[in-house]
Amino acid sequence: MDTKFARRTERIGRTTCSYWRAGKCNRNPCRFVHIETPSPPAACGYGNTAYSYGKKPHSSSENTPKYGSKKALLRDNGDRGDATRVAKAFKKSSPRICKYWINNNCVHGEQCLYLHSWFRGDGFSTVTKLQEHKKVITGIALPVGSDKLYSGSTDGTVRIWDCHTGQCAKVINLGAEVTSLISEGSWIFVGLQNAVKAWNIQTMSEFTLDGPKGRVRAMTVGNNTLFAAAEDGVIFAWRGSSKADSPFELVASLTGHTKAVVCLAVGCKMLYSGSMDQSIKVWDMDTLQCTMTLNDHTDAVTSLICWDQYLLSSSSDRTIKVWACIEAGSLEVIYTHTEENGVVSLFGMPDAEGKPILFSSCRDNSVHMYELPSFSERGRLFAKKDVALIELGPGGLFFTGDESGLLMVWKWLEVPKVASS
Repeated sequence: MDTKFARRTERIGRTTCSYWRAGKCNRNPCRFVHIETPSPPAACGYGNTAYSYGKKPHSSSENTPKYGSKKALLRDNGDRGDATRVAKAFKKSSPRICKYWINNNCVHGEQCLYLHSWFRGDGFSTVTKLQEHKKVITGIALPVGSDKLYSGSTDGTVRIWDCHTGQCAKVINLGAEVTSLISEGSWIFVGLQNAVKAWNIQTMSEFTLDGPKGRVRAMTVGNNTLFAAAEDGVIFAWRGSSKADSPFELVASLTGHTKAVVCLAVGCKMLYSGSMDQSIKVWDMDTLQCTMTLNDHTDAVTSLICWDQYLLSSSSDRTIKVWACIEAGSLEVIYTHTEENGVVSLFGMPDAEGKPILFSSCRDNSVHMYELPSFSERGRLFAKKDVALIELGPGGLFFTGDESGLLMVWKWLEVPKVASS
């Protein structure tokens, strides 16, 4: 018994503490060692590191692939465990970001098999991280002519950021979840439970627009009309008013969806609405009547954008569909792109050279970037959690906000021009 206990104690004494590796050990004393111990000699001659066997760096499982398997990262060709080289080769084929690096506690450095970067690709770069929100970022707005950036979150706050310093200049605590936020001219519109707040940043006036039932999940402006989509499936429409008590007048309630409306888009004199009921409805903005219903998605419609003469839609069914007007005003799907995971949101913008780029935020904590119309992958952005929205800024800037409350500022990079001889 004493011999077995001694052997077990000796083994523990040679084992590196996994919590220490992750920077989380709070035991003093700890029965495991707080140093990196050398691995035992490899039996197959691949080298003495875990990376030689395709083992994930933050896993304690012993998963040794057979020679010739897809998981094997090295061949028995005389290369005896160059972990750094293997890690770089693995990163090139694996676009996953290291979750430990995100939290500043990865202990593997350059030998980590996962990316230590917020993006992969060329032509863009990070500018800064703004992490003050505590929950999902649901709206980002940069009013025209303003040097302030507004962001809303389900943590119940709207934060106002100074664009020159990158510092939070003001916090507005609304006492309720902010479920959407947009800007139009000098107005900031904030979607809340059962209401929309309207702030004029020039006159500093504030109004409350009542009517919606449940959370206001999406808003947009078109044809001098503010549209707000509510959780009960109804879309409310306000237009300008000459009344003294409010500059907005409720002119219509658009009904037809059977579940929450979560996205809106305006284009070609039409309003498009996407819902948890898996449908897209098309509304005439002059008459505010529904002209058609599109039912090609098999799960919740999560995002809509209008690009030129096309409508692009995304869904939790993992697809992005491109719609075009075929005949007699009807819309039909002309192309379907399938992702590996459900799609959270879409956004389109030109890069520094003017090429159209589609951003597709997926349920894998990343944003896929595609060149249109080919859908060839341009790059990928990474986040702590799923990116809830993307917004365009001035001067080549754009913003992403994720479900952890992280607001990232990005910038397109100018491509150097080659001088002609």
